Amino acid sequence: MELGSSVDSQERLRLERKNLSMKKIVIIGAGLGGLACGIQLQHAGYNVTIVEKNSHAGGKMMPVKLGDYSFDFGPNTITMPNVFRKVFSNVGESLDDYIELIRLERHTKNQFPSGNEFIQSIYPDEVISQLKTLDPHGAKHYWAYLKEVQRLYKKAEEGFFNRTFSSWGDYLSPSLSKAFLQVRPFEKMDHFHKRFFKNSEIQQVFNRYGTYIGSSPYVTPATFSMIGYLEMAEGVFTIKGGNPMLAQAFANLILKLGGELKLDTEASEIIIEKQHVKAVELKDGNRIEADKVIVNGDFITATKKLIKKQYRPSYPDHRLEAFEPSVSAFVILAGLKNFQENIHHHHVFFSGDYQKEFDELFVKKELPSDPTIYICHSAQTDRTISKGSNLFILVNAPAIELSDKKTVEDYKNKIYNRLEKEGIPVRQELEEEKVYTPDSIAHLFHAYKGALYGVSSHKISDAFLRPRNSNKDIKGLYYAGGTTHPGGGSPMVTLSGLNVAKKIIQSNKS
Repeated sequence: MELGSSVDSQERLRLERKNLSMKKIVIIGAGLGGLACGIQLQHAGYNVTIVEKNSHAGGKMMPVKLGDYSFDFGPNTITMPNVFRKVFSNVGESLDDYIELIRLERHTKNQFPSGNEFIQSIYPDEVISQLKTLDPHGAKHYWAYLKEVQRLYKKAEEGFFNRTFSSWGDYLSPSLSKAFLQVRPFEKMDHFHKRFFKNSEIQQVFNRYGTYIGSSPYVTPATFSMIGYLEMAEGVFTIKGGNPMLAQAFANLILKLGGELKLDTEASEIIIEKQHVKAVELKDGNRIEADKVIVNGDFITATKKLIKKQYRPSYPDHRLEAFEPSVSAFVILAGLKNFQENIHHHHVFFSGDYQKEFDELFVKKELPSDPTIYICHSAQTDRTISKGSNLFILVNAPAIELSDKKTVEDYKNKIYNRLEKEGIPVRQELEEEKVYTPDSIAHLFHAYKGALYGVSSHKISDAFLRPRNSNKDIKGLYYAGGTTHPGGGSPMVTLSGLNVAKKIIQSNKS
C-alpha cells in the first residue's frame, strides 16, 4: 500500500513536470532579477527563454574592458549574500562552486573638505574609536544605532522582502499593518540619523544610504537606514574576478538547467489577445510564443515600449510619466597606469553642503555644483583584475538629458580637478577613459530618463507600494527588477525574481 502510494506520487510528479515543460515562459531582460526568476522556473519544470538586448547578462552589472583595464560598471557594493545563495540552493546548487565572495572588513573610506577622514568597518570598536574624536555623541550611541537599524532590517525582512504586493489592501492584515508602522515610514532618513550622530560629516556618511536607492536622505523614509545594518554588521562583499562574475554564474546556471538565454536579442512588443499574453515579438521580426511573460527591466520604459495603449488602461502614458525618477549618474571609467595604493576599494569624497547637492539634483534638476565623488577601486582588493588602477568614478546626476559635449567635458574636468586636489594624479596617470551620462545609461539599459533605480523612494507610496509584480490589466504578465517590489539594489532585484517565480509556481498548483 505504501509502495503503491510512492509510485503514484512519483508518477504524478512526472506528469506534472511534463505538463509544465509544455508551458513556455519568456523573460525580457537578463538582469539579476530575470535570471533568478528563470532559474527557479526552469528548475520547476517550465520551458524558459530569456531575451536580452545587450551582449552581456546581468543588466547594470556590466563588465567593461578598456585596453588592459577591467571595470565593473555596477553595482559596486554587494550585500546580503544569502539572497544570492538562495538562488542556487533552491535548485540544489551551491554559489560557492561558481564564484568566490570576498568580505571587505574596512570597506569604505570617507573624506571631507575639512580634511577629516572616517573609515567604515565591520568592527564596532574601530568605528567607535574614530567617533570618539569626530563625534563623541555618536560614539556613545553607536551600539544603539546598530541595534535600531538591525531591528528595521529584521522587520522589513519579515514583513516585506519575500512577498509580492498588489495594493494598499495587502498591508491591511494586522501583522503587516503592525510591521509597516514599526519601520519608521513617516520619519525621514536625515532626521533619524540626527538622533544618533551630531557631527554633520558623520551624518553625511550614513545619509549616503539614501543614494543606494536613488533618493534623497532628506526626503526618503528612515526605513532605508537599515542598509547601515547590512554594511556595518553583515559586511560588504566583492567577487574575485569582478562583480559581474555573479551575473555570469546566474547565466551559467540557467543554461545548465536547460533554459535558453538569447543575448543581442531585443524584444519589440508583447503580443496580447483578449487581455492575455500570447507571445513576444522580437526586433528582428521573429516571434516567441509564451504562456507567461516576465519583464525584467525598467517598468516605465518597458510598459510604454512593449505594450500597446489599449491593453494597459491602468497605466496610460501620463500616469507612467508622473512617477518621479531616481537619480542617474555621471560616470567616468579611468585607467591609471600606476597602481594608486592610497585609493580605498570604496572611497568617497564628500561635498561641502550635502543638502544643497540633493536640492540641485531633485528640485533644480541640474548637475551638482559641488558633487560628492564616489570611487570603486576593485584592483585594491584583487590586483589580478586589471592593470594599474581601475577607477570607477561616479557622481550623482539628475535623470535628465545631458548630451551637450562641452557640458560633459567641463563636468569631467571639474571632477578631475577635485580629485587632483585630493592628491590623485588622474590626468598625469590616465591611460584609458570612458564617460557615461544619463543619456547613455538610458540607451544602454532602457532606463527611464537614465534613472539608475527606476522610481525614487520619496513618496510613501513609491517607497512601499512600488509598481506591482503582476500586471492587473493583462493576465500572464509579470515584472521583476528594481522598479517593482521590493526595490532597487542587487539583493532586492534578485528577491523580486525569486518572489515572482514563487508566485507563478504556486498559482499553477492552486
